[in-house]
Amino acid sequence: MTVQDLIGALDQLAPRRYAMDWDNPGLLVGDACRPVTKVYLALDASSSAIERASAAGCDMMITHHPLIFTPLQSVEASDFTGKRVLMLAQRNINYFAMHTNFDTAVMGNIVSRKMHMKTALPLDITGEEMGRKIGIGTVGTFAGAIRLQDLAAMVRKEFSLPPVRYYGNPDQEIIWAAVCPGSGKGMARQALDKGAQVLITGDVDHHYGIDCVEKGLAVIDAGHHGLEHVFVDFMDYWMHKKFPEIVVVKDPNESPFKTI
Repeated sequence: MTVQDLIGALDQLAPRRYAMDWDNPGLLVGDACRPVTKVYLALDASSSAIERASAAGCDMMITHHPLIFTPLQSVEASDFTGKRVLMLAQRNINYFAMHTNFDTAVMGNIVSRKMHMKTALPLDITGEEMGRKIGIGTVGTFAGAIRLQDLAAMVRKEFSLPPVRYYGNPDQEIIWAAVCPGSGKGMARQALDKGAQVLITGDVDHHYGIDCVEKGLAVIDAGHHGLEHVFVDFMDYWMHKKFPEIVVVKDPNESPFKTI
């Protein structure tokens, strides 16, 4: 199997045409003609993740967040991004990213299922595929009403998280929820337009949280990493099912920050 063969399957799973205009998924470092025998899965192509991939003998790395978002004018070790590009190239690791195309095609459904949501529909519609609306995030119902504080506790449990923050009345009964894994700051309007009572997302700051509550929308902030780390486990399952001949190594599921 070559890098290009694997890319063809990855593009079927999460077509790159689903990606947002500002995004940069795809093969960012490497040679599509090279063979693939061992894949490293991670949320981010951090220096430590690249070192672990190299130590494990992986010849390909797949992440959710792209290492390169804007054009590089040079690739040098003194540059924050250039250093990691060089690390990948020097270690002969082909590097592929699946970002908002994965969010649109897969992420929303994974997260909604983990939270036992019903009738999940796209939160922010970005297009249409074969008569079906597609987009970022999901909005849906639960089997029955659940108090806001109990929903926050469920999010923490289901995603194996440290304490999560929530804004709103702890005893508010929630039936209709909006979910935007990753950074959902700015999705309040879409959530309210679809009748959601709570927005479950990450990267929410103080003012945004209290402003949402004033608008009638509770917020659960699970962190950017908090909901999106399911990418690694899903891709591990998918790779084993689709390509059992390829060895898969998972990056440790560690929060990028610590709390005291």
